[in-house]
Amino acid sequence: MLGGSVYIALIRLIINFAGVSLLFLLLSESRYSRKKTVICYGCFIAVLIALACIWYVVDWESYVRMVALTMYICFAIFAFFMCRDSIYLAVYKLALVFYLMAAYVIGGLEISIIFFDRNVWADIIVRILLILLIAFLLNKYVKKSIKGYGDYVENEADHFSVAAMIICILLGIGYIVNPALNSGLTPQRIYQILINFILTGTLQLLVFRFYLHIGKEKEYERENQLIQMNYRLLERQLEILEESVDSGKRLRHDIRHHNAVMAEYVRRGQQEELLQYLQEYDRETDQGKPEIICANTAVNNILSAYTAKARSEHIVVTLDVELGKNLEIPSIDLVAILANAYENAIYACMEVMKNPDGRECFIHLMLKKRKNKLIISCSNTCKMETELKNGQPKTEFTGGVGVSSIIRTAEKYAGEYDFKNDNGVFVFRLIMNIGSEINRDKNLGMEE
Repeated sequence: MLGGSVYIALIRLIINFAGVSLLFLLLSESRYSRKKTVICYGCFIAVLIALACIWYVVDWESYVRMVALTMYICFAIFAFFMCRDSIYLAVYKLALVFYLMAAYVIGGLEISIIFFDRNVWADIIVRILLILLIAFLLNKYVKKSIKGYGDYVENEADHFSVAAMIICILLGIGYIVNPALNSGLTPQRIYQILINFILTGTLQLLVFRFYLHIGKEKEYERENQLIQMNYRLLERQLEILEESVDSGKRLRHDIRHHNAVMAEYVRRGQQEELLQYLQEYDRETDQGKPEIICANTAVNNILSAYTAKARSEHIVVTLDVELGKNLEIPSIDLVAILANAYENAIYACMEVMKNPDGRECFIHLMLKKRKNKLIISCSNTCKMETELKNGQPKTEFTGGVGVSSIIRTAEKYAGEYDFKNDNGVFVFRLIMNIGSEINRDKNLGMEE
């Protein structure tokens, strides 16, 4: 190393911790508001530095050997507590931050050794400049994409692959910062450090691009599923429209006969018979009225369309819907959930009918609003072998229609959901926050 007094070592330590804190804050999502997060990080670093000073005074030898490792482990534990990412995603971001830390630490040392004759202040200034440069590049080019990338890693990657990738990155960082490599300025040492930086950085870049590509493919798949859902919904609406047209034609054809019959009753003065005929006509007209499921027009239309489709396939449908005319949720979001859930339920029942096992095919849909909660429950007959992966039904058991679209819409409103196969009955349940709670959450997000 460059040497220097204990005060120089303390300054380096403060700069390193400020650097990793700044970079991790740029990449991670904190559990708390921005102001509270900055205060917590500042207090943590101050306490950690104070404990390091006490350790230095009490036991200098163990301090020299263990201070860096111990303090970075403490920082990692604190960072886990502060961020709301999953454990694998948080570990990956910490590995990336430590890699960047190795870059500005080694960069400061090498520039000081090569160009400034081991000047300690040159090392400190270069470290600060490199931290600011890295932070600028992260904020400008990486911060936005890392959010989507993190979601893709969390949702699409298997844990073994993520763990193997993190271990490789940490091993590369450990080799780069190995003290044995910092003894003497030789071309071989510089070459080894440079190659390891390149290999470790290339590994992260390849992993980043790989999962980003996977995530985009999944996005395209979800968009395609949404298009399919809209297409099927239009088919149901066209079927209802065709039935309405046919019904109108029949009504116009039959009304002439009704008028002729009523005119004949009037000419004969048969008033009692005329009243009885009109009562029968009213009953027939009531039976032909479209089913009113709820007061909300969008929900009523979507449920009417799919209920007609289900009953045409001889599926027993039970609806328990309690909704008002206006909801504090856009109709397009609610329709996306209901259409996908109903379509999947119909598909599951039709698959059971292909290999009849004596079970009755049914769909029971419940939709209710309770204060600021929207409760949706759909249970239907399904194959006994219907399997779930990561808590979600596999596409071969849902016809490929957007379970992911349901989940994405539910998460948009901080919803809680679950899927399960209860001995041949598939159950989907969802509770979403709507109304004032959502507005309050959005305002809190803007404040943060």
